[in-house]
Amino acid sequence: MKGYVLDYVNENEYRKLERAIKKYNMLAFKKLNFEYYPALRNGSFLGDLVSTNKKNGTETYELKLPGDKMFIKIHGEIKLIYTVHKNDGVVMLETITPSDILLEGHRSELTTYKGIMISKANASKDMFKIDLLNMLQNK
Repeated sequence: MKGYVLDYVNENEYRKLERAIKKYNMLAFKKLNFEYYPALRNGSFLGDLVSTNKKNGTETYELKLPGDKMFIKIHGEIKLIYTVHKNDGVVMLETITPSDILLEGHRSELTTYKGIMISKANASKDMFKIDLLNMLQNK
């Protein structure tokens, strides 16, 4: 067998996260589909090695996806988390973080505040963070 096969822990949820990335961060989506997935299929494991399990022959990686600096400060890094099963030749795509804001963006249209998307559940908290960061940048 040549290369690795991409598989999903939970395909429905992963596809929702992927569609939210496509909608709100096209650069990350393009990198994911045209650079990172082909590299994973070829056996080039990108990102930081988080853990290894020698008994099962697995390695877990976190790969940072490109994102807006302000979005990263408000919601956190956009990361692809995947596990490599070396014995089976399978790469299991687990999740994309921050999954809470991405899944909320998939369910309904998110609003923006000063160019940054905000959660409907935590709108005041997100707006406060944005205002605070803007105040700190202006000083």
